[in-house]
Amino acid sequence: MRITKLESLHADGGWRTFSFLKLSTDEGLVGWSEYSDGFGAGGTTELIQKFAPLVTGMDPREVARLSATLHAVTKLAAGGLNAQAIAAIENACLDVKARALDVPVCQLFGGAVRDRLAVYWSHCGMFRLRFPEFFEKHLGKPRIRGRDDVRRLGEEALARGFKAIKTNPIFFDGKEPRSFNGGFRIAPGFLERNVDARIVGSVTDVLAAFRDGLGPDPGILVDLNFSQRTEGFIRIAKAVEPYNLTWLECDSHDPKALAHVRRSTSTPIASLESIYGLHGYRPFFAAYAVDAAIIDVPWNGLYQAVRVATLADAFEVNVAPHNFYGPIADLMSAHFCAAVPNFRIMEYEADDVPWKQDLLTEPYRVERGEFILPSGPGWGAAVNEEAVRAHPPALRK
Repeated sequence: MRITKLESLHADGGWRTFSFLKLSTDEGLVGWSEYSDGFGAGGTTELIQKFAPLVTGMDPREVARLSATLHAVTKLAAGGLNAQAIAAIENACLDVKARALDVPVCQLFGGAVRDRLAVYWSHCGMFRLRFPEFFEKHLGKPRIRGRDDVRRLGEEALARGFKAIKTNPIFFDGKEPRSFNGGFRIAPGFLERNVDARIVGSVTDVLAAFRDGLGPDPGILVDLNFSQRTEGFIRIAKAVEPYNLTWLECDSHDPKALAHVRRSTSTPIASLESIYGLHGYRPFFAAYAVDAAIIDVPWNGLYQAVRVATLADAFEVNVAPHNFYGPIADLMSAHFCAAVPNFRIMEYEADDVPWKQDLLTEPYRVERGEFILPSGPGWGAAVNEEAVRAHPPALRK
């Protein structure tokens, strides 16, 4: 079997674009993956096509050889968009290989340790806050205007069966509520990232409102992204200790700084969603910097992600996927969660466009706060190309 063609397809994802890679072979088998083309300046699609001549003619079932070859030719510019383009190709090859063997992808990594995966509602309330008109029009969801709306959102999560939610800081100190700057958007103060009492108070205020709606038992996760320096992470981590978080997510590229945050608080610390490969993750594990290591399967590739999870297991660290994408990425992350023993919880966008499942040939199920692993070959579904064409990418502000 040989690779003959790589094609990219794009679909409207509401406030983002879903990007899919179609990998064709000379035996008629097709493999699919999903990738992101919306971070930074973009360009992942163009990089995939630059790699296409290198992999055309290679056997897609030789995933390790293909992955090693592509990483070797990008050694001088490792990580970043190069890693994401390689991961897209690698993930599509895994789908082909599993389909050729008529088994689910997780069987390629020893089989499923579990077939029901605990999920948390990610960005709970945040996209409703940022894109209120879209959510009112397409999903019939109310705007977030104040603390009572946050409390009602917690009640909604409970009613929908979720046992955990993740949110970000929300500020209600102006005429309209606003979300925080994650540290990767141009905004006032984004370079300095100085913490103050207003920021800390906003975090705890939102947590109190969610806890009122959720009750005492469901998990709460808070994502600060790159919004703080070490001092800010520590101050917020200590302030939220009474809320018994599942974790506080703090992004940093400094293993020692992150380890200092972890040692300074009883709040569990999660991080590393922007890190690539074994060499990238190793210093963080060696520094005992995190309680939960977040691994992005579309950015690292499932083959590499499982290797990172194995390394994490050696340091008694659980892992969770970074999964804010579309429907194929949901399946890719689910197979990762199913295959590794040290799984913590799976990220899932519970607020999403109503046509998301239409983009698959077989819909998946999420029930009572658990993602049900499909039993079909490959990822368990392919991309519905007709549905993708029916939802071309749309530019929205």
